[in-house]
Amino acid sequence: MSCQSRLSCLPSLEIPMNNEANDLEKSSVRNNPTQNLDQELKEEEEDEEEELHKLLLPDIRDLPTTPPSSVQTNFVSYFAPDFVKPGHDQYVYRHANGLCVIGLARTHVAFKDEGGITVVDFNVGKSDRSGIKVTGKRKKNAQHFESNTALCKVCTQNDSYIVRCCVKGSLLEVNDRLIKQPELLNSSADREGYIAIIMPKPADWLKVKASLLGLEEYKKLREGS
Repeated sequence: MSCQSRLSCLPSLEIPMNNEANDLEKSSVRNNPTQNLDQELKEEEEDEEEELHKLLLPDIRDLPTTPPSSVQTNFVSYFAPDFVKPGHDQYVYRHANGLCVIGLARTHVAFKDEGGITVVDFNVGKSDRSGIKVTGKRKKNAQHFESNTALCKVCTQNDSYIVRCCVKGSLLEVNDRLIKQPELLNSSADREGYIAIIMPKPADWLKVKASLLGLEEYKKLREGS
């Protein structure tokens, strides 16, 4: 038999095309759980690194134009609109330790009077609130007030307004700087012009919290009025 005849008798060998080779490689990867797990872990690590990078080096376009104030950073803002009387809007800034800072909201009717607030008088009710001196960890001498108890009276050129506690609790201090510097209320009522600091019991706070508005709710209410 000739060489040509013998070669024709041999079985033909087919060389796989490139697509078939790729399919075989993919199949081997799918059938290899260890390799799949390594790939997933690598992708998770890359995602975590990307998130960490965003936190440490945020996009400058995402940063606020002005930094948050100490009130925004350390307190949760609540509001008591029309407290007892229409237009008597007050704020309650609550710290994580439970302390509540009480003051006049910028929409309080007193700020609409010409010249703003000119006098702050803590001598209301049966005692002068500015004379309260609380001492020690147990807050000795602290007076316990209801939410509608008067804290002080603020006066304008034409009228006077009672500022109330808004929350039931122990009165720890009043801002007696306002006696000599009532203008602090006109310039920074939400900071140096705060009225008082009160410590409510947890149960009392939960009750009053339900009647207060959050910042966004308060903005919507006053923007719509």
